Amino acid sequence: MTDSSSGPGAIPGVPGVADPRGLARWLAEAGLTDLGELRGVELIAGGRSNLTYRLDLDGGKIVLRRPPLGHVLPTAHDMSREYRVLSALAGTAVPVPATLAICSDPGVIGAPFYLMRFVDGLILRTAEDGAVLSPDQASELSNLMAETMASIHGVEVRAVGLGDFGRPAGYLARQLSRWQRQRELSNTRELPGYEELVQRLAAGLPDSADGTLVHGDFRLDNTLVQLSRPARVAAVVDWEMSTLGDPLADLGLTLSYWFEGADRSEGLSDTTLRATVTSLPGFWTREQFAARYAELTGRDVSGIGYYIAFGYFKLAIVLEGIHARFLQHQTVGEGFEREGQAVPALIDRAHQMLDTLN
Repeated sequence: MTDSSSGPGAIPGVPGVADPRGLARWLAEAGLTDLGELRGVELIAGGRSNLTYRLDLDGGKIVLRRPPLGHVLPTAHDMSREYRVLSALAGTAVPVPATLAICSDPGVIGAPFYLMRFVDGLILRTAEDGAVLSPDQASELSNLMAETMASIHGVEVRAVGLGDFGRPAGYLARQLSRWQRQRELSNTRELPGYEELVQRLAAGLPDSADGTLVHGDFRLDNTLVQLSRPARVAAVVDWEMSTLGDPLADLGLTLSYWFEGADRSEGLSDTTLRATVTSLPGFWTREQFAARYAELTGRDVSGIGYYIAFGYFKLAIVLEGIHARFLQHQTVGEGFEREGQAVPALIDRAHQMLDTLN
């Protein structure tokens, strides 16, 4: 007889997974009995969009991903899409967690979700997180990030079953329209400089480069790293915005997150770019990162400034959507009150970047 005091019924629910008993029943029905009984559910801190939980089972740890609690924008947070790309990348040069199962029934925990294997590794987001790094390790991680991005953009999409995962032609124009629509759906306030920024981006829209798989939110804190010798990227996570598109847009967004020491003297707050670990000694500059990417891929990055400005624009809209969820009390975790503060600074930063191109 099972002791009900220690089974799924005794596990407290958490926001987003309010019924651990129902989840445990689904795990059994999905044939995941080899993992053992569910013993605990914990929100993994740090997520700013889809929610990520660690499930503790008798047989080890696995991870659950589900959409945010509220203010879900159209076409966003598609669990089946994220599950598909992770499954397709298994066995490629791109390190990803192994997928286990997907549930499209919102009745189980309140939304569709999927499960994947737990991967041990560090998430490095802030300068405090990076205190464990030597300058040599910081340089090594910079190179690993460039290599990992090149691997993502080098995936033979048809060979892994992702040939219809997106439409590369006209990618940037569609992105500009899409993020304007997202802004309209998250409109809670006036944003000075926003309309002018849209006009400037539209006027300077470059021809899209060759279409590749793009991650859509590639940054250091969307990787799990292991500081063994040699260090390695153990897994790339948070693929919710992945598609087929312009690889330079992916690079530009990564560089918009890449906080340099000089950015502090320009008055940018830590909340503006968030991943402040890259300002530590040893991390490459944005210019060095772009040069290494160009060396690995053979792509021309001379026009990357526009793409960085586009990255600031996209990030501003993403954070504005999170700000709207925060105002509706639909966020889970800490720090969401700061996201809205970063949006005006990102719009200003995009204008500054475009100014350098004239």
